[in-house]
Amino acid sequence: MFRETVEKLLVDGLSEREDLFLIDFTISNDNSIKVIIDGDRGVTVDDCVFVSRAIEHNLDREEQDFSLEVASAGAAAPLVNQRQYVKNIGRNLEVLTNDGKVEGTLENASDDGITLKWKAREPKPVGKGKVTVQKQAKIAYGDIVEAKVMIKF
Repeated sequence: MFRETVEKLLVDGLSEREDLFLIDFTISNDNSIKVIIDGDRGVTVDDCVFVSRAIEHNLDREEQDFSLEVASAGAAAPLVNQRQYVKNIGRNLEVLTNDGKVEGTLENASDDGITLKWKAREPKPVGKGKVTVQKQAKIAYGDIVEAKVMIKF
């Protein structure tokens, strides 16, 4: 009953802000509520406060004791939602699939999957030495085990 109430409040709150979306939502046995959100243009402290208030101000602490944490998906957190891929077009990703690891620039994120591009050094077709070639891979969302944005300093 408590979970359904919190979930409805969360969905209602997020429906008011279409630029925000849910990444993860858990309630532990001791009623610790944890909500992870992301946004099409990132997440600010005010966004977290908005979601927190949408939940907390509609629950009665006299009826149910709980704690509430609302946070943004961290910069190093794996991408789990298609909207996160769309938001990160043009950034470098490290994508782990069942076939191996691929690092490249995210060129596209469609309904079916993503397109990565990168440069690789390969042996020349004729003669000695290597040549730089442009590579591209289309990866279906179902084939992605984990994808992370590569943070460069």
